[in-house]
Amino acid sequence: MELAEKHCVPCEGGVKPLSREEAERYLKKITPEWQLSADARQIHKDFRFKGFNGTMGFVNAVAWIANQEGHHPDLEAGYNHCLVRYTTHAIGGLSENDFICAAKIDKLLAK
Repeated sequence: MELAEKHCVPCEGGVKPLSREEAERYLKKITPEWQLSADARQIHKDFRFKGFNGTMGFVNAVAWIANQEGHHPDLEAGYNHCLVRYTTHAIGGLSENDFICAAKIDKLLAK
């Protein structure tokens, strides 16, 4: 099943975060602009838009996805960009949920 078709599983801790090798395998399943942090605890991508309205529309769409999945990113928005960072805070690193949400954002922008 494609990542974008999956749904997040609630995570309240008690599981190990993905290893660097596991995270790198998942990274290959989303668009190549997503980057793995040096410590392999988060992924991030800076999305660019023509102006503020496009950025805010994107932020609202990402918020909708986050609420539907119960998995929320850290966002930094500016006039023509939004930096999206995913990590699973409860485990201090990455889980499949982070990649599921990234894939859903990729799918949203592919339309």
